[in-house]
Amino acid sequence: MKLSKFCDENLITFDLKSTTKDQVIEELVNLAAKSPLVKDRDELLRDIVHRENMVTTGIGYGVAFPHAKTKATKGIVIAFGRNEKGIDFEAMDKKPVYVFFLIAAPEDAIGAHLNVMARLSYIMKSPENRQHLLTVSSPGELLSILDSVE
Repeated sequence: MKLSKFCDENLITFDLKSTTKDQVIEELVNLAAKSPLVKDRDELLRDIVHRENMVTTGIGYGVAFPHAKTKATKGIVIAFGRNEKGIDFEAMDKKPVYVFFLIAAPEDAIGAHLNVMARLSYIMKSPENRQHLLTVSSPGELLSILDSVE
């Protein structure tokens, strides 16, 4: 699965300005809202926050996957953000999060949504991949990494 079909260069930032979990989510939603697939930015924000309030999406190892199935989008959208200082995202391992993938999927995209989450989880299992995402410097390079990992 080529994850780049869900994310393009204008949905990527290597310099998240946020310093709190709520700010990161809002900043990532603002990025995702640049996609023509996002119909309602405010609804997407509410749905992501609601999902995050159930249980943290900070999976550990410096990575978080804030996500939601929502009426706010008409297709799967991935936004990527990085914060070099690290943010307290209430991650499962209690460590700061540096790499964020926001995933927004239509409510009826159950299988595809799970496949995207599984693919990102598989990629992030590798310490080498996580390290690479901490140092990548261009959106094209990031998308290439996401598509080249087998």
